[in-house]
Amino acid sequence: MDENISKVFKLEFILLFVLAAYVSYLFHEFGHWTIGEILGNKMVLNLNYTWPKSGYYIKSGNELYTLMGGPGFSILQAVAGLLIIMKYKNLYVYPFVFFPMYTRFFSLAVGGFGKQDEARISAIIGGGNYTFAVLVVLILILLVIKSSFILKIDFRKNGYIFVLSTLCQVLVIGTYQLMSILKL
Repeated sequence: MDENISKVFKLEFILLFVLAAYVSYLFHEFGHWTIGEILGNKMVLNLNYTWPKSGYYIKSGNELYTLMGGPGFSILQAVAGLLIIMKYKNLYVYPFVFFPMYTRFFSLAVGGFGKQDEARISAIIGGGNYTFAVLVVLILILLVIKSSFILKIDFRKNGYIFVLSTLCQVLVIGTYQLMSILKL
């Protein structure tokens, strides 16, 4: 069995995926927070949502740019991961490329499309409901394909990784809901 493929089933790889899930969520939300703050809005950030502290943006165009910050940072994370994979061929970076793709796909497919950043961006720019969503997910899928090719991760192994990602996604969502209940 190929060394990279056997590592997919090791405990440290699975635990790294859990870490990648939380990092990916926070980095995505940090993207919204960063752009909102740069534009002069006082922002509030939590595990799965970022909003202006005042309840509104100081300028009408700020919402669009702040919305773009999350998907932009998700793409940035995956690109950084791919560059590291290209240089070091390290499987342990793969979760940080795969999970941003998975989480955007999952959120759009299961999380209520109209509530997601990409749908709201498409509505604001008037480019069709799915335009921005398809663009973001397509970019992330291409980054995963390139990383998979470099690391020799086949479709079957990515299937296992997809299932692992689903479990990690449920864990993050459960944490977010628990934090909401506890008012953290």
